[in-house]
Amino acid sequence: MKKVALITGASAGLGAEFARQLSRRGGHALVLAARRNDRIEALAKDLGNARAVAIDLSKAGSAAKLIADLDAAGERTEILVNNAGFGLIGRFAELDPKRLRQMIDLNVGTLTDLCRAVAPGMVKRQSGGILNVASTAAFQPGPNMAVYFATKAYVLSFTEALHEELKPHGVNVSCLCPGPTRTEFGEVAGFGGSATFERVAMEAPEVVEAGLAGLEKNHAVVVPGLMNKIVAASTRFAPRPVVRKIAGAIKY
Repeated sequence: MKKVALITGASAGLGAEFARQLSRRGGHALVLAARRNDRIEALAKDLGNARAVAIDLSKAGSAAKLIADLDAAGERTEILVNNAGFGLIGRFAELDPKRLRQMIDLNVGTLTDLCRAVAPGMVKRQSGGILNVASTAAFQPGPNMAVYFATKAYVLSFTEALHEELKPHGVNVSCLCPGPTRTEFGEVAGFGGSATFERVAMEAPEVVEAGLAGLEKNHAVVVPGLMNKIVAASTRFAPRPVVRKIAGAIKY
């Protein structure tokens, strides 16, 4: 079977940048999975060593459907980049419950399903890598983005545990925790154009480069950027009530 790197949420932002950098590195063909077929088809054509799979990964059974697609194409996932996800800003009691559930299903459910689907084969082969994209949001609760922060806390905890389980079997597992990054994420979440966001945001290429380097070195947690490292570390020492108040006071 042909070895591939599977990248979810590959139509824009970090996902598209993961595709570009992995394509330049070579060694694997790419499978680009996302909802927006026109975008991933164009990216796959531009890269040359990729194919596109149009799929809504927030839907039930989507992970199994995606893996079945790879199996039918004679492809074996050697690298999994779980990048698909989105956030929503607003008070919990006022947000659309269907969208909140879609966020949980995508950020948590599908990510877990895909890891479970590829992990046994990687363990058997004693090789492979899984890179789950979380956020610095994973390190504290987030009033006004409560569900998003909670999903990323799950991704961080789950990935650290998986790192320890698979390390003895030669499988690398890393959690990338970027801070604000200039992608379409802010527009989807509802705070696009925020002055605070723009002041501290990193560029997608440097975030992706840090993530791939961390996976290669099998670092359990990768936090790109000095300011993000300081923020992530500070939440471990500050009292929880203080952390909550500071997070809730952020103006997106």
